[in-house]
Amino acid sequence: MDLNLNRADYLQVGVTSQKTMKLLPASRYRATQKVVVGDHDGVVMCFGMKKGEAVTVFKTLPGQKIARLELGGVLNTPQEKIFIAAGSEIRGFTKRGKQFLSFETNLTESIKAMHISGSDLFLSASYIYNHYCDCKDQHYYLSGDKINDVICLPVERVLRDVPVLACQDRVLRVLQGSDVMYEIEVPGPPTVLALHNGNGGDSGEDLLFGTSDGKLGLIQITTSKPIHKWEIRNEKKRGGILCIDSFDIVGDGVKDLLVGRDDGMVEMYSFDNANEPVLRFDQTLSESVTSIQGGCVGKDGYDEIVVSTYSGWVTGLTTEPIHKESGPGEELNINQEMQNKISSLRSELEHLQYKVLQEREKYQQSSQSSKAKSAVPSFSVNDKFTLNKDDASYSLILEVQTAIDNVLIQSDVPIDLLDVDKNSAVVSFSSCDSESNDNFLLATYRCQANTTRLELKIRSIEGQYGTLQAYVTPRIQPKTCQVRQYLIKPLSLHQRTHFIDHDRPMNTLTLTGQFSFAELHSWVVFCLPEVPEKPPAGECVTFYFQNTFLDTQLESTYRKGEGVFKSDNISTISILKDVLSKEATKKINLNILYEINEVSVKHTLKLIHPKLEYQLLLAKKVQLIDALKELQVHEGNTNFLIPEYRCILEEADHLQEEYKKQPAHLERLYGMITDLFIDKFKFKGTNVKTKVPLLLEILDSYDQNALIAFFDAA
Repeated sequence: MDLNLNRADYLQVGVTSQKTMKLLPASRYRATQKVVVGDHDGVVMCFGMKKGEAVTVFKTLPGQKIARLELGGVLNTPQEKIFIAAGSEIRGFTKRGKQFLSFETNLTESIKAMHISGSDLFLSASYIYNHYCDCKDQHYYLSGDKINDVICLPVERVLRDVPVLACQDRVLRVLQGSDVMYEIEVPGPPTVLALHNGNGGDSGEDLLFGTSDGKLGLIQITTSKPIHKWEIRNEKKRGGILCIDSFDIVGDGVKDLLVGRDDGMVEMYSFDNANEPVLRFDQTLSESVTSIQGGCVGKDGYDEIVVSTYSGWVTGLTTEPIHKESGPGEELNINQEMQNKISSLRSELEHLQYKVLQEREKYQQSSQSSKAKSAVPSFSVNDKFTLNKDDASYSLILEVQTAIDNVLIQSDVPIDLLDVDKNSAVVSFSSCDSESNDNFLLATYRCQANTTRLELKIRSIEGQYGTLQAYVTPRIQPKTCQVRQYLIKPLSLHQRTHFIDHDRPMNTLTLTGQFSFAELHSWVVFCLPEVPEKPPAGECVTFYFQNTFLDTQLESTYRKGEGVFKSDNISTISILKDVLSKEATKKINLNILYEINEVSVKHTLKLIHPKLEYQLLLAKKVQLIDALKELQVHEGNTNFLIPEYRCILEEADHLQEEYKKQPAHLERLYGMITDLFIDKFKFKGTNVKTKVPLLLEILDSYDQNALIAFFDAA
C-alpha cells in the first residue's frame, strides 16, 4: 500500500525541545485542528490554518525555556487544557490562551518530563520523580540513573495509578506509589514512552517505547510482570527515537504508528493481521523531529502527520494533493488563489528585507558605541555523543538552529575518524605535533550551504584517554564559535549491559583502602562510560559492562573501602589498574591486589580470532581486485577464473567500500593482541617488549594455533 504525503511548512517558532507540540481536539470529525507549540524562548503559541495562512490564536510572552508541553482536562472529556513545564514551574492555559494555573514545584532540578491524567501530575527531573494530585505532593522516587521520560497507564481503564519511568540505564521502572513494583530491561537507553493507540491498546496496559539507538517496542505492563509483544531492531541504522504518536492516517479504522527520529526521519507503521508493525511510509527532514502528531491542520477532511523540528519549524505531511483535479470554472479560482499567495509572500519578503536592514544598522551603531557591550550573537547547539554497539564507534551528532559553516575537531588522544554516508561535508586534516602540544588530531569539516546537522563517527583506543573538542561555527555575522567537549574514557569501548556470562575465565582486581563509596564511584565514572554521575542508593553496587569491539566483559562491584573488578580480558584489568593507581593515589593510599587466570588469555585470543581472520581475508581480497580486473580486461571475460576469484570481482565494489569504512581495523586488532601479550607478562613482572617484532611476524602469517603456542612459550 503506497501512501503519498505532501510536505507543507506552516511556520517557524524558536528552538524546540522533545514533546513540545500538540494538536488540540477537533470540534467535529475531520475538521481542522489548532496547533500549540512551546519553544526555548519560553513562548507558547497556538495557531490554526486559514486559506493556507497561519493565523495566531494566542501567543504568550517570552520566559524560561519550555521543556515539555502536554494536554489535559477532566477524564473522559476532550483534553484541551494546555500544560507546560518550564524550569521547576508548571503553567496551565485554556485553549484561548488564558492562564489558569501557575504551580511552583520547588524541585531542585529543572523538570525534564511530564505526564497529566485528570487532576494527577507526574513529573520527573534528572533523577527525581514526583507525583502530585491537585498540586499536592503524593509520591516521590529517587532513580539510580537519569530519567528520560515518564508516563502513566490510563487510570480510567486500569483503575489504578501505574507510573512508568524510562531510565538511561536501559530500564523501564514500573512504580506503585513511591516504590518500584518491577523493572523491565529494554535493548537500549529509552528516550520516549507512549500509550499504544493513545489509550493503552485493548487492555489499557500496552506501552510503546523508543530508544536512543533507534529501537522501538511494545510491552504490556500487567500487575505482576511485563509481557514483551514485539520489537523493531534498527536494521537500517537510523537515528534515535524522540517522539511517538498513534493516528489512523491510512483510513482503515486501525490506528497507525507515527515515529520521529533525531536524524530527521519520519516513519509510519501499519499493523498486519498478526498485530506486527510494518513500515508503510518514511520521509527525511533535514533536522531532528522533536514532536509528532496525527490530525488535520491544513484543510478540512485531509489527514496529515504534523511534526515540529529542532529549529522550530512546524511542518505537515498531508494527504491533500498538490495538483488538484478541477473543472474549467475552478481553474480561475485556483489561479487567483495562487496569485494572492505569491503577492502575500512578496510583501512578506519585502518586510523581512526591511527588518534585516534596520537590525543591521542598529547592530552597527551599538557595536561602534563607546558603551558597547560585546554583541556576539548566541545560538543553540544540540549535540549527542554515543557509543554504537554494532561497530564499536562513537557517533558525534551536532545540530545547530542555523546553517553550519564549519566544524573543527581537535583531540588530545589518538582516534580514527570513520566515513559517514549521510555526511556531505568536506573534511581536511592538519598536521599535528603530538609531542609538543598534545594534539593527535586536527580536522576541519566544511559544510555545504543549508547544512544544519552534521554526523561524525569516531573510534577510540582503550587505555588512551583524554578530551575531544568540537569548535562549531555557524553561518552568521559576526563570526562566532561554540566549543563542545567530550570525554574519551580509559575503557571507552565498554557499554552497560544487564547480565554477563559468569562461566568465563575471569581475572580479578581488588582495591582496598580508606576511601568512601562516593570516591570509588567517582573513579568508576572516570574510567567507564554510561555510569550515572550520582552514587547509587545503598551501600554496595554492581555494574556489568561489555566491550563492544571484542565482546569481552567486565563486572564491577564496590562498597566503602573495597572495589572488586572482574574481566575475562587481562588488558581491561591492566588499564583499570594503571588508571586507578594513577588517579586515586593522588590523594589516598590504595592496596591493589590482582589474581590472573592464565586460561583467560587463550579465551580472549579465541574471541579475537574470527574478527582477525575476517579482516585478513578482506585485506587479501582487496589486494587481488586490481590484478583480477587487469586479467579480465586482457582476456575479455572471467570464465577462465576459479569461482572464488569470480566472486571477488562480482563483489569488488562492496569489498572496497567495506575496507574503506574500516580504516586501521587490522592494525587495531594487532594492537589489541600486542597489548594482551605485554599485559600477560607485565602481571608476572616480565618485560617482553623485545619479543613484540617476533609476535608481529607471526601475525603477518596468521595461524591461530601458532599464535597461542607463542603466547604459551614466551
